[in-house]
Amino acid sequence: MARTVLVTGASGFIGSHLAQRLVRDGHTVRAMTRHPESYVGAGEPVFGEVSDTDSLAAAMAGCDAAYYLVHSLESDDFEEKDAEAALNFGEAAHRAGLERIVYLGGLGVDDENLSPHLRSRRQVEQLLPLAGVPVTVLRAAVVIGHGGISWEITRQLVHHLPAMVTPHWVSTRTQPIALPDVIRYLEGVLEPEAARGRVFEIGGPEVLRYKDMLARAAAVMGKRLPNVTVPLLTPGLSSHWLALVTDVDTATARNLVDSMINEVIVHDHAIEEVVPGPTIGYDESVRLALADRERAEEESAAQAAAPDAGEHPVR
Repeated sequence: MARTVLVTGASGFIGSHLAQRLVRDGHTVRAMTRHPESYVGAGEPVFGEVSDTDSLAAAMAGCDAAYYLVHSLESDDFEEKDAEAALNFGEAAHRAGLERIVYLGGLGVDDENLSPHLRSRRQVEQLLPLAGVPVTVLRAAVVIGHGGISWEITRQLVHHLPAMVTPHWVSTRTQPIALPDVIRYLEGVLEPEAARGRVFEIGGPEVLRYKDMLARAAAVMGKRLPNVTVPLLTPGLSSHWLALVTDVDTATARNLVDSMINEVIVHDHAIEEVVPGPTIGYDESVRLALADRERAEEESAAQAAAPDAGEHPVR
């Protein structure tokens, strides 16, 4: 059944692909963005800001469901901002009469060792449904796809460095997932009653250490990336180093690095009952991400080279 769906973060990494998929499959998409005048993606652009309750009410009017795909990871006070935003969004969804919210959170065992980043994701899970709208949560680890921050760090490290000097936490296990699988799961939980109000863990078919991910991405890219582990390389130093050799800002790098101490793997496979189907392996997900990057670069170059239509009118 086609639905009218609000997609927050519609111009972002996950949201842009999700909006495109939903429109393709016949849903009416309202693409929430802070800059609707410049939005060029799928769906109808609508202004919305999670800190502005009036804008949320207008964006949600007439919607059946909403995808919550926003966070403040680039801010030092992201935990407070994300908590406030989740409360605002849940209340607005209740007032608008939405049937469900779908939220993409993070994997990780619930204990006192959760990083601030993952702890904030858990808090958002708890705050979104307080106003009464059921929330379906998908918990994922690293998403492999062109434009994703975690993948972009991996790609740039492999591309820029002849060798890696890494801290001990690169041996932490994670379960990366390909972008197409994330989008498939997000769409797959939109309608089934069995998905309403539940928490699902999603991941690809392989559990890898971070250093394995780097080495295998290097192999796919035709490179070799020797690794030397330095136990005293702290998360703080690591984040400054990442900001130096990649284009990720220091605050975001620090929040991501802090999370790398947590093992993030799938323990519950209930999602396979609601959204069945095989998932994409790591090497193939890397190849897909690289191919998407190449296409994006070609399209950008073609647009830059194209003459302005105003300079060459059709007669």
